[in-house]
Amino acid sequence: MATVMQKIKDIEDEMARTQKNKATAHHLGLLKAKLAKLRRELLAPSSKGGGGVGEGFDVTKSGDARVGLVGFPSVGKSTLLNKLTGTFSEVASYEFTTLTCIPGVIMYRGAKIQLLDLPGIIEGAKDGKGRGRQVISTARTCNCILIVLDAIKPITHKRIIEKELEGFGIRLNKEPPNLTFRRKDKGGINLTSTIANTHLDLETVKAICGEYRIHNADVTLRYDATADDLIDVIEGSRIYTPCIYVVNKIDQITLEELEILDKLPHYCPISAHLEWNLDGLLEKIWEYLNLTRIYTKPKGMNPDYEDPVILSSKKRTVEDFCNKIHKDMLKQFKYALVWGSSAKHKPQRVGKEHELEDEDVVQIIKKI
Repeated sequence: MATVMQKIKDIEDEMARTQKNKATAHHLGLLKAKLAKLRRELLAPSSKGGGGVGEGFDVTKSGDARVGLVGFPSVGKSTLLNKLTGTFSEVASYEFTTLTCIPGVIMYRGAKIQLLDLPGIIEGAKDGKGRGRQVISTARTCNCILIVLDAIKPITHKRIIEKELEGFGIRLNKEPPNLTFRRKDKGGINLTSTIANTHLDLETVKAICGEYRIHNADVTLRYDATADDLIDVIEGSRIYTPCIYVVNKIDQITLEELEILDKLPHYCPISAHLEWNLDGLLEKIWEYLNLTRIYTKPKGMNPDYEDPVILSSKKRTVEDFCNKIHKDMLKQFKYALVWGSSAKHKPQRVGKEHELEDEDVVQIIKKI
């Protein structure tokens, strides 16, 4: 492992020394590909070495969504978890093998949200220092990440944590690269683009592919993609996660300093200790999770507005709704009646492919 870490350091040093311009783009692209491969080797060792990418702290995923608290030690993560789960629900108690990842549960707008207080991250987590690998492996399973920052030194910590998460393949508040990479049996490397490119040319693409021993592929760019974007697509293990920067301890800074922090994107100011703006944070978590609440309506009865079925924004068809209730429901499914914003008229008779909207009411009609 020391050898791999030394190789990573050598490449990072060489990248820092290399001036960024058109002439060095090919060389930097090659170095980035080498770095990505080494990090994958370091962070996802073979089963003999123990601990793969999927191995995090042994906390069973439960509820409708999982939110992870990531931050340096003593920024107030534990206080925040206790205040949120204490105010809006109860702290769940679990038996788990590593007693450093504390789970809690928030009941909010009918959804059960699991909140994980991950141990304090340290610089070098992505390189296997401390328990960084376990922390970030668990962070990869979260539907939303809260990076908790101290209002006294938020920017310094923000950059370090972002670098650690990026190094482990977690992309914060980003969409997957809009490019196509398709391997083939022959024909070499072909690059086509719908717009002018300032970062990638055929030589750089060939160098990156060569590092992965890929000699035949078609690459199609639909925007001004970078070498990092191409590497992410080739690696194929990147996680794209919404993230909120929770700036804690705002009671310790001036109003002028708070106004400067207010310019940060994806930012939410709080004081966990004084319980300032916890409602605002919960609203932002709900917005970033982008969950869909669907109310059930048994035949001849009023809708059940107390216990909605919670779907993700990416899987919210009537079929997804049925599967969430019971795996055998689709076998008896005839059609559904839908009231709400997804219905053209109320009720609308729909099939299982119909996409539902937040707070729709659904009645399932079964085969006789």
